[in-house]
Amino acid sequence: MQSDNPTAAILVIGDEILSGRTREGNAHHLAGVLSATGFDLREIRVVADDHAQIVAAIRAFDKSLGGAYDLLFTSGGIGPTHDDITADAVADAHGTTVEIHPEARAILQARCDRMGTELTPNRLRMARIPVGATLIENAFSGAPGFSIGNTHVMAGVPEVFRAMVAWLVPRLPGGRPTQSLTVEVRRGESDVAEDLKAVAEEFPDLSLGSYPFQDPTGWGTNLVVRGLDAARVSEAMIELKQRLDL
Repeated sequence: MQSDNPTAAILVIGDEILSGRTREGNAHHLAGVLSATGFDLREIRVVADDHAQIVAAIRAFDKSLGGAYDLLFTSGGIGPTHDDITADAVADAHGTTVEIHPEARAILQARCDRMGTELTPNRLRMARIPVGATLIENAFSGAPGFSIGNTHVMAGVPEVFRAMVAWLVPRLPGGRPTQSLTVEVRRGESDVAEDLKAVAEEFPDLSLGSYPFQDPTGWGTNLVVRGLDAARVSEAMIELKQRLDL
């Protein structure tokens, strides 16, 4: 699919994802948000809680560091425990250090005061922010994420991640939202492959895909046409339906 939208990558950080203990859903959620708001997600990577791996991935992805993509979004590793090392790795990748951010500290102190709890050293870890970063608000639980360069760092807890995404993405300069049309056919992929290929060649600016499924009534294939121009997407879908006698 041809596009002039900003490009993006997602970096999911956490041993619990790689071990299979936790089902990853943050990248799936953010992918849908980005598509709807005019960003082209090009890559998703999962890495362990390993400083060197995180640094290498950030440098590979963040265009401000010579990486491949306009924007990088990360999930995980900014909590209160010893294995939450994302802030340190991001700082290292961007050539800076980590310090207690006064605004972040104030946010955490205010939340502790409301809850009648103490701002312990472990809780204060969530105020450790790379020097030069700006905060990402967290309406769910208070502890902020942060942005530095083209890297946007968010929590791994799904509810917190979604709150940060909801605050952050509308503030980023997006492009044209992806337009999509789907038709369901009760045929296998092999039966529609030639017609799909022909339409894809006729509309090289669009993305056409086939996705088989099975349900209680039988099996079939969803055919999807995606692009940035709604009229072109509609034209391609009409052509596809005509070829398939739908």
